[in-house]
Amino acid sequence: MKKIITIPGAPAPIGPYSQAILKDSTLYVSGQIPLDPVSGELKVSSIDEATHTVMKNIKSLVEAAGMKMEDIVKCSIFLKSLDDFATVNTIYASYFSNEFPARETMQVAKLPMDVPVEISCIAIK
Repeated sequence: MKKIITIPGAPAPIGPYSQAILKDSTLYVSGQIPLDPVSGELKVSSIDEATHTVMKNIKSLVEAAGMKMEDIVKCSIFLKSLDDFATVNTIYASYFSNEFPARETMQVAKLPMDVPVEISCIAIK
């Protein structure tokens, strides 16, 4: 059985996708951009703010599925500029304990709504 997971209190996605899908014991989290789930506003005044917003969205989805950040086994990070790698890496690391998920990071030509960062992940309980 498959269950749609959303950030509590957030508006529904505007496109044909789900924020996350829980299938058995695996959670697939769609790419999260720095969109405030309550106000619907982009949080992009700095790469720090954008990355924290993305990671908080991921954490909210993981917790809504009854999981913890430690259950994340794989992440994909998409950056508008690899010049932001060190900053994103430091903030990303702060959301995990010692055991980090497998991961790749890549620079892409453009992201939705022209944001500087997007992160997706998979968690298994």
